[in-house]
Amino acid sequence: MSPEPTNTLPSEESTGERNNTSAVNTVDKVARRVRVQPARSAQGPRSKVGAWGLGLAGLLLMAALPLLNISIPGILPTPTYQPGSLQLLAMCMLMAAAALSYHLLIGVAGLLSFGHALYFGAGSYGLAIILNNFGLPLLPAMGLTLVVALALSAVTGMVALRVTGIPFAMVTLAFAQAGSVLVRRNPGGATGGEEGVSPDAAGIPDFLIGVANTRNLYWLSLLTLLIVIVVVTWVQSSRAGHVAAAVRENELRVRVLGLQPYWAKLLIFVVAGVLAAAVGMVFVLLQSGTVPRQVSADFTITLLVMVVLGGVGSKWGAVIGGVLYTLLDQRLSAFANSIAVESLPAILHVPLSEPLFILGALFVLVVLFMPGGLTGAVRRLRERLSANSAAKRN
Repeated sequence: MSPEPTNTLPSEESTGERNNTSAVNTVDKVARRVRVQPARSAQGPRSKVGAWGLGLAGLLLMAALPLLNISIPGILPTPTYQPGSLQLLAMCMLMAAAALSYHLLIGVAGLLSFGHALYFGAGSYGLAIILNNFGLPLLPAMGLTLVVALALSAVTGMVALRVTGIPFAMVTLAFAQAGSVLVRRNPGGATGGEEGVSPDAAGIPDFLIGVANTRNLYWLSLLTLLIVIVVVTWVQSSRAGHVAAAVRENELRVRVLGLQPYWAKLLIFVVAGVLAAAVGMVFVLLQSGTVPRQVSADFTITLLVMVVLGGVGSKWGAVIGGVLYTLLDQRLSAFANSIAVESLPAILHVPLSEPLFILGALFVLVVLFMPGGLTGAVRRLRERLSANSAAKRN
């Protein structure tokens, strides 16, 4: 008798075991992918030392600029030791710091916010109002302003982060619009309405007042940028920063691991808001006042353009984008009113006399032909050069 044919189909128990094993393996793979580790640099010790040395040299050069007589025609209006250039450079550093705070939202957590200007305005308007109405010295006034900004960003973040995507962007825009309306309504004469508000000089130290002290304001702006860079670097390398980056890639995977995406995103949101408020406080000291535009959605769009111009997801791209955009915005205004542009035919004179048109055209070109912004273009160029050199060695 021939043996009975064996059943080649798996039993329910074996099928279930294999399914459970497959599910465990899948979760393990997801865990390995989501558990973002600090990026290990491929550079050797010598390269790291060289990078640190180059960064330190750049920092020392920036700190020494007010003491040097360096002229850069077409970029800086005066030599570097004079107030005109120091004012422009200080503004570049503050806008780079503001763009870096926005980088935490869109570059780290993937949160497209249209209301980030609300927190910048809370810093600038908050400090001016506290100095004008409470008679506090500068440092206590700045501390109180940061507390207000912390509470504001926490409350609005708790509400806005209940939704994601476009609804989140619309909620942040609604908060910013409410802040803009409040500022323009000038409640109790505190915000100055359309003309803005200037801080009372009685609470500000003498070495931060007047054109003669622009050098000190420049150093304060440089210190602010350094602090923002350190805080952003620390947050990105922290556990919350890794979770937020993983949420940006795939929130469902993070939930599968039992993590809390909401609290990680809220922490990033609050830190970004407080940093923007800190930059806004230094801004009001540098400009000796603030205006409603610093609370409007237009200012948030400007920060977004800076980040995209430098490269979304790149910390240094946000810094480069902020500096470059501010320089172009300032210098293109002078170029638009120059005799050379006025003497051009109407077909060229009309667009070139509008700085925003030139900036918009530049932004479109970057988006179309330089995906990843300026830092992305530099990275691709380095990879291409490395590949060519490796091919030649082989």
